[in-house]
Amino acid sequence: MSLIRQIREEIRQGWMGINLALAVAIISRYLHGLIAQPLLAKSISEILIAVLLGLYIGNAFPLNAPLRAGAKFALHRLLRAGIILLGLRLSLQDVAATGGNALLLVLVCITLALGLAYLAGRFFRVPRKLAVLIGVGTAICGNTAIIATAPVIDAGEEEMGFAVATITLFGLLAVLIYPFIGSALALPQHAFGLWAGTAVNDTSQVVAVSTIYGDGALDTAAVVKLTRNTLMAPLIILYGLIYTGALKKPMSDAAARAARPDWKKIIPGFVIGFLLMALLRTLGVAAGILPQSVSNPGELTAAAAALKSLDDLSKFLILTALAGVGLNTSLASLRRIGLKPLLVGTCVALVLAAASLIFILYTPLGA
Repeated sequence: MSLIRQIREEIRQGWMGINLALAVAIISRYLHGLIAQPLLAKSISEILIAVLLGLYIGNAFPLNAPLRAGAKFALHRLLRAGIILLGLRLSLQDVAATGGNALLLVLVCITLALGLAYLAGRFFRVPRKLAVLIGVGTAICGNTAIIATAPVIDAGEEEMGFAVATITLFGLLAVLIYPFIGSALALPQHAFGLWAGTAVNDTSQVVAVSTIYGDGALDTAAVVKLTRNTLMAPLIILYGLIYTGALKKPMSDAAARAARPDWKKIIPGFVIGFLLMALLRTLGVAAGILPQSVSNPGELTAAAAALKSLDDLSKFLILTALAGVGLNTSLASLRRIGLKPLLVGTCVALVLAAASLIFILYTPLGA
C-alpha cells in the first residue's frame, strides 16, 4: 500500500479521534490565552495544557477504537508533518552546526545510558532483555527504539510492554518537570534545547518539553533529537551481533529481518523532509526572497507572510500531536510497571539527565 493510500485509510478509520485531538488543541490554546500573568503563561504553556487535558480525557472516559486510532494518527503523522515544517525555521548551516557540535554529547549520553541500564539491570536483577530495551529507549528515541530492538534480541511482549510503560512514564515526568528546572537554573534557550534533545526519550516528549520552554529551545532540541534518531539502525545491528555472539546461536528469521540495514530506519522520511525544508529556507534567504528571521520578518512580503503562516501551522500541528500524546497515554498501563524495571528506569533517567546537564553547563557547548 502506498503512503498516500495508507494515510487516507488511517484518516478514514480515525477521523473522530483526529477531530478530538484538534478540539483538545484548540481548547488548550484558548485556555492558555486566558492566562493573564506573563510568568505563569510561560510556565504553563499551551503544550502542557494539551498534554494534561488529553491525559484526563483519555483516562477518564473510555475511548473507542476509532478515537484511539485518530489520536494515534495525530501523534505520529501530524507530529512528523510539524517537524518537517519546523525545518523552515533553520538554515542548513544552523542544522550542521548544531548537530555537529552536539554529536559528541549525543554519543556520550547514548553510551552512558546503555552502560548504566546494563549495570542497573544486573544490580536489581532485571532480565537482561528488559534492561536492554529500557536502555535503548532512554538512549535513542523512546518507544520506537524499543519496538525496533525487541525482535532483534527476541524479547517477549511482556518485556516490551514493561519497557514502553517505563519510558512513557519518565517522558511524561520530563514534560512536567524539565521546563521548571530550566527556568530555575535560568538556562539559555540553546542550552535547554541541548538538554532536552539528549536527556528526554521519545521524539514527541522532546518536542513537548522544548516547545514549552521556547522557540529557540525547540529549534536546537529538534536537530539534536534527529541526530540521535539516525543512530538507531546502527545500534540495532550492533545489538543483534552482540546478542547472537553472546548466546552463540544464529538469529531467528524475524531477528535477522529486524537487524538488516534499512535506509528508512537509518534516515526516516521526516528527517529528509526536515532537511529539505532547511535547504529551501537556506536558498530563499540567499536569494533575498525569505527573511533572516521567521518570528520577526521585518517587511511583510508575500514570501515572508507565507513563511510565517507555515511556521504557525507547524506549531499548531505539534500542539495537536501532543494532545494525541495525552489521549494515547494509559495511566492504567503505567501502574502495571513492576518495581524493579521502575528502579532501573529511574537510575538511567536521573543519571542521564544530570550528566547531560553538567556537560552542557561546564563545557563551551552550552554557551
